[in-house]
Amino acid sequence: MNIEHPPHFRTAQDGFRWDDVAYQPYKQDGTAPFKDISRQVLFHEAALNCELRYFEMAANGFSTLERHEHAHAVMILRGHGRCMVGGEVRDVKQFDLVTIPGWTWHQFRATAVEPLGFLCMVNVQRDRPVLPTAVEVTAMRQNPAVARFLDD
Repeated sequence: MNIEHPPHFRTAQDGFRWDDVAYQPYKQDGTAPFKDISRQVLFHEAALNCELRYFEMAANGFSTLERHEHAHAVMILRGHGRCMVGGEVRDVKQFDLVTIPGWTWHQFRATAVEPLGFLCMVNVQRDRPVLPTAVEVTAMRQNPAVARFLDD
């Protein structure tokens, strides 16, 4: 039985790239609103049921406002930005940890002056994200901090 395993070592390169890791534009199908994001899958191991990904958004970039059943964990590796998880909005910086529970609205935004890069740990098998309806966005905007975040 020949089982393919990921390499034991992947050397980091300049510019937050790694040996033998594909650099991919993220969600290029245009079905979700986001801006200037790339993705690199650093680790995918079915036996551990997890995947470690590195996302990076350019200055002024942002991830999709979404929620889904699966939880995930994020560690900021590069830059500064803002993050919304549920009704809470926080500034985030290098080495901050963010836990996103299942079915919680969330979004990351880079500052205007630098990229925002983060590691994201998720299950290998996971559900598809859900986008908010107009009614749900209106309800989110009842929280002044969330409304300011969404307007930035």
